[in-house]
Amino acid sequence: MKTLTVIKIGGNIIDQADDLDIFLNKFVNIDGPKILIHGGGVMASEMASKLGIETLMHNGRRITDLETLKLVSMVYAGWINKSIIAKLQKIGCNSIGLSGADGDCVPAVKRSPVPVDFGYVGDVDPDQINTGLLISMLGRGITPVFCAITHDRNGSILNTNADTMASSIAIAMSKEYHTELIYCFEKKGVLSNPDDPESVIPLITKDSYEALKGAKVIRDGMIPKMDNAFYAIDNGVSEVFIKHASNLGNDTGTVLK
Repeated sequence: MKTLTVIKIGGNIIDQADDLDIFLNKFVNIDGPKILIHGGGVMASEMASKLGIETLMHNGRRITDLETLKLVSMVYAGWINKSIIAKLQKIGCNSIGLSGADGDCVPAVKRSPVPVDFGYVGDVDPDQINTGLLISMLGRGITPVFCAITHDRNGSILNTNADTMASSIAIAMSKEYHTELIYCFEKKGVLSNPDDPESVIPLITKDSYEALKGAKVIRDGMIPKMDNAFYAIDNGVSEVFIKHASNLGNDTGTVLK
């Protein structure tokens, strides 16, 4: 069985041109088929501020009203996605930029407003992902690059957490590939001390995760990332890594098992 690498890159790296270039060059050099999922929350928040649109968050997740939905769609599916595609084409990676609506790749269901109303936010069922189309593109040497915008199959687009989208795609594709999921962000891994960038926890298990969460070592925006990672492991993904984007391709970072 071939190995597929699914990688999620965060907005903090996307906004740094030099860091993004380093990451994309390492991404291109990964052997075998690969899929990239990107966020863009930092740029979206900056644009919202310039336009006078209030940014609301709950436990590290964005609350998406209609004006915010318009904004994130333009930022994620437009400028960020196509900028990444252009850079990949320049360095020899034939890629295609997609939202979940394109090719019915990633349909979603609008999240229930109970207990928290997140607005136009979509939850993804891995079983609904159009794996046939993704397998076809990968088989032709085309690398899919997804922004975190989905659709509800009823004419509406939805904002979806990029970490969730990455884990869902990895789970769906694990039926056809030995699948590795890598979360790349601005830290070297999960830190035991947020003030010490070298305090990387090399291995986190389900039990140690609950203890770290209870002790507030892992909190806020890291919680959905970790929850998605363990959900992926429970549902067919072979390995999950959390690391700095510049360390893609080496063994540094945090391994989740």
